[in-house]
Amino acid sequence: MKNYNSIPHLSTSKLTQQADKKISKQQEDNLTKYPKDWKDLIVVTEKIDGSNVGIVKEKDKLFAITRSGFLAKESNYKQHNLFASWVEKNQSMFSWLLDGWRIAGEWCIQAHGILYNITGMSPFLAFDIFNDKNKQIDFLSFLMLCAKYKIAYAPVLHIGQPISIKNAVKLLDKGHYGNPEKPEGVVYRLERQGACCYMAKWVRHDKEDGKYLKEQEVFNIGAEEYL
Repeated sequence: MKNYNSIPHLSTSKLTQQADKKISKQQEDNLTKYPKDWKDLIVVTEKIDGSNVGIVKEKDKLFAITRSGFLAKESNYKQHNLFASWVEKNQSMFSWLLDGWRIAGEWCIQAHGILYNITGMSPFLAFDIFNDKNKQIDFLSFLMLCAKYKIAYAPVLHIGQPISIKNAVKLLDKGHYGNPEKPEGVVYRLERQGACCYMAKWVRHDKEDGKYLKEQEVFNIGAEEYL
């Protein structure tokens, strides 16, 4: 099972691949201007530039997986092998997961397009939990579980009514994780009656994708203790 699907873009977001998609104008208006009805809840978080990974429980065992759903320990990339080792050492943090559940997040050991300073910070930031039916649980329950089990999560910028991209970027400011050169952007989420209806992202136009992946591996500042 794939760990996480690609999130479509908002209209003014930077597109990086030909396959990138945008949400509809109506969907964007419901995120940034006015809700469809009173049942809408809008969540905005900081978009983190790392490697998408997950921890899944199957038959009472925890497995570290890559975005594609393959075992991280069998990956050809060192950053994924390091993630598998980190999960092995932190099993107690995720042992509460029910069978078939998984927690998805960003693994921030290696620099991709942004260099972070993760000294004293968690190298893993969660942003979603899926149940055994592959459905996202509601965001407030996600936050409560992360708080209860001391799991770091992507910085939350806004929870409530629709908020414009301009104001969301103001809340993003200089970034809230890892003192980045410049933060990558924001992720919007619309929930209705506890169910995630859709998500969208906004990426700044001057972000250089894969800036630190062009030559040798570059690890984020403070990642030494995990290497």
